[in-house]
Amino acid sequence: MITIVLAGLTLPLLARINIPRARDAVKLAGVWNSFHSALKPLLVSDIAIRTSEGMADIFVVLYVTDVTRVTVPRYGVLVAIELATAILVYIPSAKLAARSGRKPFVIATFVCFSLFPVAVVFAHTFGQLIIVFVIGGLREMGEPARKAIIVDLSDRQLRGRTVGLYYLIRSLSITPASAIGGLLWKVGPSLPFIVAAAIGVIGTVLFTATVREPEAAF
Repeated sequence: MITIVLAGLTLPLLARINIPRARDAVKLAGVWNSFHSALKPLLVSDIAIRTSEGMADIFVVLYVTDVTRVTVPRYGVLVAIELATAILVYIPSAKLAARSGRKPFVIATFVCFSLFPVAVVFAHTFGQLIIVFVIGGLREMGEPARKAIIVDLSDRQLRGRTVGLYYLIRSLSITPASAIGGLLWKVGPSLPFIVAAAIGVIGTVLFTATVREPEAAF
């Protein structure tokens, strides 16, 4: 109900935004060909990171409540800690990234994405899980920097379509992740988390090796 009310409040504001339509007819292949040389490896690394997230995150509640035996109310506290951490770091990290460079913050985010699933497996007490979910919240620290890189590396005349195509490819690519995680879960509850961590490491290394700081800061 709250979401419906907020959506109703948002629609009049959106109606006031007038963005002129581009007159040039650039096809999808043309938008893809316009991708900056650093944008494609960023996309691949991003796909790896989001595959890692999709493979494990959907099963975190099951692992924590059924395997680690944390009660559901306590799990709610853990999620609240994760969200509070994300909120607290989002704006300060964006400002710091704008001043000192974006790449280190994106790397830190990718490291947290890689660390979170395997940390869930190795946490056996509620206190340890608090630390794990703080790490989960820290996954947002580099998101403003990563999104800024995507926008800055997009052709000015095709920026909206470039960002749209970027996220379309990413979303389609990670669609099977949860199903694969489910198959791994049937082999062993910890397996999707370990595999997800390994995929996250691959994505982190790929971004670190292929996107140079001048391109990241643009």
